[in-house]
Amino acid sequence: MKKIVENIQTTFESFQTEATAQLEDGNKSAGTRARKSSLELEKLLKEFRKVSIAESKK
Repeated sequence: MKKIVENIQTTFESFQTEATAQLEDGNKSAGTRARKSSLELEKLLKEFRKVSIAESKK
């Protein structure tokens, strides 16, 4: 579960960097990368939820 949390943090940092570049600099390709990161975050958060529920049932 620790590895999932680390992956979520890394992916969020990447998302935040790219989203900021799009908002502040108008960098369109950064927007594409931010959207890709958001999809990865969605998958990781769903995985975290599964693992978290399984851990709480032990």
